[in-house]
This record gives sequence, C-alpha cells and structure tokens, in this order.
Amino acid sequence: MQILQLSTVLPRDRYSTEQLMEEFPCKLPEGVRQNVLNLGVSHRHLISQPDSESKKESFLNEDELVDLCAEACQKVLKKAALSNENVDYLIATYDANAFLSPGLSHILVPWLGLDPYIRHVNAQGVASTAFPKALELAENHLTVHPKHHVLICVSGVSSYWFQSQVRGLEEVLETSQISQIRDDERKQFELRKWIAAIEFFLFGDGVAAAVVANEESGLNVKKMAEVTNLRKRDYLAGYSRLAALDEPFKLGFFSYLDREIPKLGVEYTGLALKRLLGENATNVLRSVKKWAVHTGSEKILDALAEHHGIDSGKLEESHQVLKECGNLAGASLPFILERIVSSGKLSKKDTVLMVGYGWGFTAAACLLESL
Repeated sequence: MQILQLSTVLPRDRYSTEQLMEEFPCKLPEGVRQNVLNLGVSHRHLISQPDSESKKESFLNEDELVDLCAEACQKVLKKAALSNENVDYLIATYDANAFLSPGLSHILVPWLGLDPYIRHVNAQGVASTAFPKALELAENHLTVHPKHHVLICVSGVSSYWFQSQVRGLEEVLETSQISQIRDDERKQFELRKWIAAIEFFLFGDGVAAAVVANEESGLNVKKMAEVTNLRKRDYLAGYSRLAALDEPFKLGFFSYLDREIPKLGVEYTGLALKRLLGENATNVLRSVKKWAVHTGSEKILDALAEHHGIDSGKLEESHQVLKECGNLAGASLPFILERIVSSGKLSKKDTVLMVGYGWGFTAAACLLESL
C-alpha cells in the first residue's frame, strides 16, 4: 500500500502566542506565562469562535471545519490527478466536532460531491495516532479491494474544546501555588484551570488529507504497529470527557493532561518501535532518513529524541510544525510527513519512521519507504 499524495490546510486566522496572552480572559502570572512559552509554540491558526461575551447558549458551527476538510480533500485529489469518481472509500478521523452525531464522514460526502452510496467510516477520539489508524483501516479495505483508491481526511481542529473552556476565567494560579492548597476539591479545580490555560496555548487547528492506493508511487507503507493501555488506567493520563451540570440541556467539558505523559510517551513509543522493527531495530534506526514524531510539546519531543537517539536534523519538521502550528492532534503526523515529502530531500529507498502517541493511552509506529 502506498501514500500517493498528501495535502494540508490551515484556517485563515493566525495568532501568535504573545497575542493570545494579551487576549486571554485574565492576566497570567509570570510562572504560567513561562509554562506557556516552554511549550515551543510560536504561532497557531484557529477557526472562528462564537462571541466570547455572550451569556446565551450558542451552538457551535460546523461550516468552517467542514470547509477546511473539503478543501484539504479536494487539494489532495488534484495533486493525485484524481476526481471524485475515483474515490472508492472515505475515512474521516477527528476528535472535536460541532456534531457528536452524525459523524464527519457523513457530512463530508455531500460537501465533497461524492456518491451518496460510497463506503465511508468515522474514527473519532483516536487523537494523536489518528493517521496510523486511518492507514490501518485503508490497508484492510485495499486488501479486499486492491484496485480501489482511499481518501483519508484527518481533522486536527481542537479549538471547539480548548478555546471554549477558558471563557470567563478570572484567575489561573501557578503550579507552585496550586501544590500548597490543602483542600483537595479546590486544588483539583485550580489544576483544571491551569490545564485549560495550557491547552488553550498548546493546540492549533489544521486539516490534512491523503490518497492511499496500491500503486508504485509516493511513500510505501511497509509496516505498522500499535500498543494501547498496557495498564488498566493508563488512558486517564490524557483524556476529554463530558460532565453533567444541574441545569436542563447543559453539559460540561473536562480535559486532563497528566505530568506522566512524557514518561508514558517514551515507554509506549519504545514498545511500538520494538514491535515494528523487531530484531532488526538497530540497523533500521541507524538508516532512517527522517522521523515524523507527533508534536506533543517541546518537552515531549526532546524526551523522545534523547531516549531514541534521534539526531536533531532528522526531527526538524516535527519541531517546525509544533512551532508554527501548535499541537495539531491527529493531523500533526500528516502535516509533518507532507513537509518531509515536499522538501525534496528524500531519495529512492530512503526510510521514514512515523511515530504517534498520546491520549488513549496509545502509541503507533509506521515504517515508510520513498519510491
């Protein structure tokens, strides 16, 4: 199976970290400001949001998200010299969406002008390993239908969550202040506010698309491996969930990032790579031309690079995407991969290692070869 083409699309509105600090609902203490700067994100693009001053219930609008997805899909089809009629299967992956149901693929079918009888599937909540999961689904389909073309759309739009949950915040404490709070309930609430602020500055919006088929061009997907939830509660290291409020028609949103994520990322990616490469791991790792590693944060990228002995030059595209776009969740890997491919630095038979990890708790690794 080969990735024939990749495309990426960003929202038109671009924000610097400094600009968002000025626009944040409350003044951030110096320690929190430094936490934000340490994330390694300089800019990000965001879709438009409802009026933050409004106290009335407002429904999130799906149009801009779906428009971005449609643009990325149309762009990749054009690059692959294909039309809608050539698409046999649509895979849409996403985490946040204005609609819980129907899924993104249902909405995209008419938006793209695809045959309403087309086979399609949604993969929601896969987060950072969404692209490897989409490739796995595509491979399964192509095994049964070897002459088909699969269109993959990976939405990394997360601002529906992370821009909305900080509305009305009046204070965010530094972690040193939070650790001194004795009342456990208040301590957890202040930690939740701190996490919400960090997520606000870490995540950006973007959509990627890919065309996959059994054709001898592009990037050959040689092998994939995935590991999830080694221990029963590992999934609680990073998650988003709904919460009930004592009002009719109201639901709250809660997300969490544990301090153990960098450690878990190292452990899980190591196991995924071991399963992927087996006894030949040393030789393969030595010969890898480029690494595409999910943009968790600067700290997480550095931890993985140190643990796996990755030279900085082989990881530069991951750092670039993090700095210029923020954490793009599931879309980060195809964004990085598209930069690697478009740079023109790959020669025939060069290998690329793609590694994703995060909420789930899951890690996936994929060995690619340039054709």
